[in-house]
Amino acid sequence: METAVSISNIKKSYDDFIAVHDMSFSINKAECFGLLGPNGAGKTTMMKMLYGRIASDTGSIRVFGLDPWHDGLSVRNLTGVVPQDDNLDTDLDVSDNLRLYAGFYGIRGKSASKRIDELLGFMELGEKRKGKIRELSGGMKRRLVIARALLNSPKFLILDEPTTGLDPQVRHLIWDKLRSLRDEGMTILLTTHYMEEASQICDRVIIMDKGRAMIEGNPAKLVSENIERFVLETQCNEAAERITAQPDAAPLRRDDSRNPPLFYGNDISLMSKMSEIVGRTGSILRQSNLEDLFLKTTGRTLNEHQ
Repeated sequence: METAVSISNIKKSYDDFIAVHDMSFSINKAECFGLLGPNGAGKTTMMKMLYGRIASDTGSIRVFGLDPWHDGLSVRNLTGVVPQDDNLDTDLDVSDNLRLYAGFYGIRGKSASKRIDELLGFMELGEKRKGKIRELSGGMKRRLVIARALLNSPKFLILDEPTTGLDPQVRHLIWDKLRSLRDEGMTILLTTHYMEEASQICDRVIIMDKGRAMIEGNPAKLVSENIERFVLETQCNEAAERITAQPDAAPLRRDDSRNPPLFYGNDISLMSKMSEIVGRTGSILRQSNLEDLFLKTTGRTLNEHQ
């Protein structure tokens, strides 16, 4: 597959703090790539280097063959960015917010009107074109920010936590739109704290911790190859200690990164037995997922600050 983005041996420091340490990875064209990690892992720094906001100390970054720091204007012209915050102009209505940004890309007049109509239809905001920003729900604002990032028909779309705080219905709608964009050939990079989101829409992910790349690959394949098949979630510390005290529990891996602890194993019969010992109200038995791999890889919860 053709490479859209190439990152090689990137390092970025702020005084004595190393935000990104010797990072290397690539993103294929028409691929959705997830950048995952705890707060402070270096994700935002990495994204800022990708669209030319800051320069790396060492290494090489190429976005469709261009250096974001030295070819910043060219990279921004082929990139759309969705920031964490919905930084919309509350003095303008929905259409005028888009029209203002369209002007920054030299899209004006009938061309701007046509593009705005296309994007409002695509993001299912057509009925809100004259609506005031203050009257929009959180999900509508988020969809409008995504529409704004698509005005210049970018080849590369960067999204920083695109569905944080949104209800499941809106989240699934945005996932569908991102899949559609990818299927049409757009290259997508996103950060998210929702592991379900990464599993649903990312072709590949990389988990970062303390500025380093820890593990990379297809989400489902990573889970199947790097963690036990089943997890027993205890609902209280008393239940966890009862399991630990069982002689049969020795093959299980206890993970204390979450409180109450989690127990991992591949023997479903043994896991079921432990679940029965503490009772249905004391535990939940399920298959392992990407969040479990995240915990194993970083040893920390998703929102734990460094």
